[in-house]
Amino acid sequence: MPDASRFSSLLLDWFRQAKRPLPWRDGYDPYQVWLSEVMLQQTQMDRAVEYFNRFLARFPDVHSLARASEEEVLRLWEGLGYYGRARNLLKAARAIVDVHGGAVPSSAAELSALPGVGAYTTGAVLSIAYGQDMAAVDANVERVLARVFDIALSPKAPEGRRRFAGLALSLIPQGQARDFNQALMELGALVCTPRDPACPRCPLASICLALAKDTVDLRPALPPGKPVVPIGMGTAVILHEGLIYVQKRLPGGVWGGLWEFPGGQIEPGEEPEQAALREVREETGFVVRSLGKLAVIKHSYTRYRVTMHAYLTGFPEGAAPCEPVLTAASSFRWLPLAKLEGLAFPTAMRKLAEAIARDPRLA
Repeated sequence: MPDASRFSSLLLDWFRQAKRPLPWRDGYDPYQVWLSEVMLQQTQMDRAVEYFNRFLARFPDVHSLARASEEEVLRLWEGLGYYGRARNLLKAARAIVDVHGGAVPSSAAELSALPGVGAYTTGAVLSIAYGQDMAAVDANVERVLARVFDIALSPKAPEGRRRFAGLALSLIPQGQARDFNQALMELGALVCTPRDPACPRCPLASICLALAKDTVDLRPALPPGKPVVPIGMGTAVILHEGLIYVQKRLPGGVWGGLWEFPGGQIEPGEEPEQAALREVREETGFVVRSLGKLAVIKHSYTRYRVTMHAYLTGFPEGAAPCEPVLTAASSFRWLPLAKLEGLAFPTAMRKLAEAIARDPRLA
């Protein structure tokens, strides 16, 4: 079993040399640390830094964020995915201002009570922003610990989660949780990667049990991944007198509160164009005709692979749109093409909006 003091000494020595100059590490402001940790969930570092800088330029402190509308926050978040993070971020910012006087809580009980703040975010913010000796165990940390200590337990199982959390906490040198937790995450991100880890340049190679036992590729012991699910969609871009119809998704769900063009999954035996026209009828009550194919958009999220067939549509000659009967949306707008830029779309719908802008029929 590797010695705890040896483990932390090697890790921290490496971190002093390899530490990346990330923007939230300049002063470790609690608001910025919290914002970064929310953004880094399910997001690569380079992408998170880009969004963090843009977000911070618009919302430099928790008070400015708390005053924002959900639509503005979602628009700035667009492309990061997992939009529940953005909605919870806004709710938490308002709670921080209303309940905690604008200060990000420094106690585990108060911090974990905020919307969207779980065990990992609590440990990360309290250790990194406030220097408290708390563990912050993410997938990077689990992978490093599983390999160095050759742990055969799955981090997805309750027993495994307890083991990794307890081990991470026991390894923290007193008063050094900020650097220790960041170092563990940094090592997992840069060296001890899921595939093709750089073992020869790992600072922990001399004490890594998995390396010694040739079990690196078996750690962590993860359950088999779920199969990829292909999804075909038919989507309609409705054009009328130079304006384009968009609707706002109902609250809740993966893309709740975001804007979209009407559409949905292609049913068995149905052509994509038929699906697009049917979805318009079901979601708005409009009867429209196809004006031809507009684009095929491909997009992946989690384990889903979406192929969206989009059609330009319009009302029959001489017909005018009535008020839509919304069944899958909370509101709607008719907008000129230029105004689509200001709305928050899911990534696939943003790709479609960009395709619309390139289509000569809409120039």
